[in-house]
Amino acid sequence: MHRFLYNNRDELIERCKAKVAQRPRRAATAAQLANGVPMFLDQLMRALEAQENGEFDESFRISGATGGHAGDLSEMGRSAAAHGKELLKLGFSVDQVVHDYGDLCQAITDLAVERDAPFSVDEFRTLNRCLDNAIADAVTEFGASRDASVALQQTAEENERLGMLVHELRNYLHTATLAFAALEAGKVPFNGATGAVLKRSLNSLAALLSLSLSQVRGTVELTHEPAFSVASFVAEARNAAALDASAKGCTFSVLEVDAALGISGNRERLLAALVNLLQNAFKFTHAHTEVALSAYAEGDEVLFDVKDQCGGLPPGAASRIFQPFVQVGDNKSGLGLGLSIARRNVVADGGSLTVRDVPGTGCVFTIKLPRRTLA
Repeated sequence: MHRFLYNNRDELIERCKAKVAQRPRRAATAAQLANGVPMFLDQLMRALEAQENGEFDESFRISGATGGHAGDLSEMGRSAAAHGKELLKLGFSVDQVVHDYGDLCQAITDLAVERDAPFSVDEFRTLNRCLDNAIADAVTEFGASRDASVALQQTAEENERLGMLVHELRNYLHTATLAFAALEAGKVPFNGATGAVLKRSLNSLAALLSLSLSQVRGTVELTHEPAFSVASFVAEARNAAALDASAKGCTFSVLEVDAALGISGNRERLLAALVNLLQNAFKFTHAHTEVALSAYAEGDEVLFDVKDQCGGLPPGAASRIFQPFVQVGDNKSGLGLGLSIARRNVVADGGSLTVRDVPGTGCVFTIKLPRRTLA
């Protein structure tokens, strides 16, 4: 058999490629074949030749023992394991791993019948042993790699969810702490805007914890408010952010908003997004500079611009700044989740969040939301 395989090696490989190509969404690639059919075929020929020459130990070293009971992977097992791992990277399923080796067995059988090539019982036993061990090792490695990949992805997702919860809790606590410090100093009345900021921050903390409990229980229900005033919405954001401006020693300017403008959505979530942008601006803007907030209409959309004077973004940062855990500035005190959370909140209500770099000056973050008519 090994001489038959050697003489028809190229033909067998081409037949296997043709079988692969006939399956939906499959293509024989160089990466797929690197540890696949050609290598297995060469190892099969050497195992058969060693068996024919009475070199049984060498044959088992190449192919592994019957039933795959050897402690260490055979030469064929190691390459089959690499093949299974490669197929996982290429997005194939476990049945396609098995088919790759089944294709070769079918190709050998078909060609032997066509060429009227007789094989002995021992040769068929060796062929079956090689196929059995190779398939087992390839599928085992495929499964182990897939399980590791799934576990890694689940861990990353859990870390991101936990990070987002911690980030939002810290933001609300930060605002509440600033408001309480101002009230405690006796510089502002308790029943004024600062007191309202403290109350809202505490309410937001309670709402976030309630939402987290609902997510654990699987009973999440997010409210979607009808059209509400952009002017009052901006006023809430201004009151919360003014405390950060005072703490940073920066000027905070808010342009007057058209009282007729309206938006809709989950108000708490959208407010958290806007306040996130403002807190981010105060975090990175240079000391004693200005952060500006404006809200205005463009056609059927309402835009919110947050401008800072951070000096501009590093090269290439604008394309990745909204990715989770990405931090592009020198200040690494956070988790790199604020902008990711803000974009997610805005997108959830049919909007968008983008950034425009102004080299040498700063950044302009823009939220766009559908414009609504106020009742």
